[in-house]
Amino acid sequence: MQLYDAMSTLRAVRRLRPDPIPDDVVDRVLQAACWAPTGGNTQPWKVIVATDPDVRAGLQAIYRPEWQRYAAQVLARLDGLPDDVAEPQRRVVSAGDHLANHLHEAPAILVFCANPAAMAITDANLDRISMVGGASVYPAVQNAMLACVAEGLGCTLTTLHCLREPEVKDLLDIPDSWATVALVPIGYPVGRGHGPITRKGPRVMAARDALAALTLEGISDLVPTYRSLTVHFDPLQLDRDTLGKALLQAAASPDQKSAPATRWLIPGTFG
Repeated sequence: MQLYDAMSTLRAVRRLRPDPIPDDVVDRVLQAACWAPTGGNTQPWKVIVATDPDVRAGLQAIYRPEWQRYAAQVLARLDGLPDDVAEPQRRVVSAGDHLANHLHEAPAILVFCANPAAMAITDANLDRISMVGGASVYPAVQNAMLACVAEGLGCTLTTLHCLREPEVKDLLDIPDSWATVALVPIGYPVGRGHGPITRKGPRVMAARDALAALTLEGISDLVPTYRSLTVHFDPLQLDRDTLGKALLQAAASPDQKSAPATRWLIPGTFG
């Protein structure tokens, strides 16, 4: 499989068969993770391959209630949105429900953890949430997931277990000074597994020279009736949910009903 093919078909596969994964396949997935770059080439992470039924059941007992709380919040945000807008998210929640209810049946669960003391966390003292440390861990997670695509394994990246990290550490005997950063159940998929993905491309995700110049175009997934939209907004101040609600409200207004192609300016300021 070509690298671009793997990257362009890596999607969250939450419905997994309980069939065991051959050791040599797991070894190749783990080797791919180990090839990932890290700051200073220190590899300050480890991965636990949970296959013992009791350990997997313990992880599911931790994960499921946190997913249920999160899913309830997502569904509440969908109230009042048109079905063609809300339904894709409802399908994601349904797949997530399946994962939460059957996580313990996945033949292997990869739990990535990291040692912050071995990282050069250059943003630790900035007045915001620190993010740099993830640069020495998540490339390994991504490599493992791309290898899953190549091996025909389904997988998905989850982090809700971090809300109950002390319990995860107790279950997996992880030192107190370490952090858990990702939980990735893997297994052969129910159904077709990985396939075409629908994500925004560089026209809306990349800006040349300055982020303030970023333009979000073709937001037809949020307002399907209006197929040609251009929205200028402050990407540091406006999240996707707020943008979607603003566009839906504008699309429903009488003066916009007859306009199949239009432009809205969503004000925002950098601060």
